[in-house]
Amino acid sequence: MIDTWTFVMDFIFISIILAVATVLKTRIPYLSKLIIPTSMIAGFLGLLLGTELLGIIPFDQDMLGNLVYHFMAIGFIAISLKERNIKNRPSIMNAGMLIVTGYVIQGIVGFGIFLVLVQTFYSDFFPGIGLLLPLGFGQGPGQAYSIGTQWEELGVIGGGNLGLTIAGIGFIWATVVGIIIMNLLSKKFTFQSDNKNTKENVKITEKIEPDEIPLGDAIDKLTFQIALIGTIYFITYLTIVGLNDLLTPIGAFGETLGQLLIGFHFIIGSLYAVLFRIILNKLHTKGIKLEHTPNNYLLQRIAGFSFDYMIAAAITAISIFTLQDYLVPVLLITTAGGFVTIIFFVWIIPKVFPNDALPNIVGFYGMQTGTISTGMALVKAVDPKFKSNTTDNLVMGSGTALLFGFPLLLILNIPVVGFVQEQPIMYLYTLGALLLYFGLLLGALLYRINRSA
Repeated sequence: MIDTWTFVMDFIFISIILAVATVLKTRIPYLSKLIIPTSMIAGFLGLLLGTELLGIIPFDQDMLGNLVYHFMAIGFIAISLKERNIKNRPSIMNAGMLIVTGYVIQGIVGFGIFLVLVQTFYSDFFPGIGLLLPLGFGQGPGQAYSIGTQWEELGVIGGGNLGLTIAGIGFIWATVVGIIIMNLLSKKFTFQSDNKNTKENVKITEKIEPDEIPLGDAIDKLTFQIALIGTIYFITYLTIVGLNDLLTPIGAFGETLGQLLIGFHFIIGSLYAVLFRIILNKLHTKGIKLEHTPNNYLLQRIAGFSFDYMIAAAITAISIFTLQDYLVPVLLITTAGGFVTIIFFVWIIPKVFPNDALPNIVGFYGMQTGTISTGMALVKAVDPKFKSNTTDNLVMGSGTALLFGFPLLLILNIPVVGFVQEQPIMYLYTLGALLLYFGLLLGALLYRINRSA
């Protein structure tokens, strides 16, 4: 009886700390002024009260990891199912390239530092841990934990926990350091929030379209959205299992690749959701309308719910004791990664978005060290009416970043294959591939900027 409640109890505990964190964020003046997600406050509260420190709440660490893993996929599928009016504007493509270029430079910093450390002081460490920097900083705790956990299955010690820790430190860079940077840059870059070339941000409200489920229908609108997400997630599961079964007989390489695919479940689920959305749009253009359709408003709410629980669970799941051996290397790569991210965006963004440089710098920095919510929070501080093009760049750019980010996902797998097959030369191949891809992306981005100038 007790075992059947393990998953539910961890969900209940996360719910409680989220509720408490919401009250604290609202009632405590200092917290209410901080640019920090409530889910992050809940996570650190859970870490304090959990088994690692005070031991007041009996969290199950493995179960928390499962919550992170699945909520991440649910959130990504929900976001990918949304209908977007994406115009083929150069700025959106540039934003996608910029986001991935930021990931790559973080990968170069993290992986490069770990290569040096392995050759000097930490010969027993896996150099690929440095690649958790762009995952934790740029992608967030869910992705860093998911990939790190799959590395653990292949023999890498502490991969999942290190991913969570790096993501947690990234939040600190996004919020605490982000506020400092925002104030310093506001003296250097001027931004007029009454820019006539931009439009007011429109408040998101629920609209009932003619072909949507009526309130009196046999199935609730929210139920249908969840059922649709569940169906796509099931197809994702079948895909992962099928590919793993096909790859396993190949040998060590196949087993490694199959295991890594489990960590990329959120990407596979997103691709299926995007494909479903494309097919649905094609049917609509031909006059074929389904009885029920995805609802943007509800999908956004489902994604928000999933990501809030994911972030809270991810930070709560951090194992401080497991981190002890990696403390110095992690502090080194996160500090270097934080400063390089600042320098890179302060240099490149005035070239890419000269008219709205300040909100774009703080927005991209906040997203590349935390999540899109921290990026939006920093943007709101300098552009309270969201009149700049930053929100479109962050949201729509994240969609186009999937295209440019695919080669990076392949590069991330090279070092762990070398680790499993005991071929250290693959570490050098990884660094070379990162440098080459960074040069290609940056060159293409600068070319597009100069061509449009």
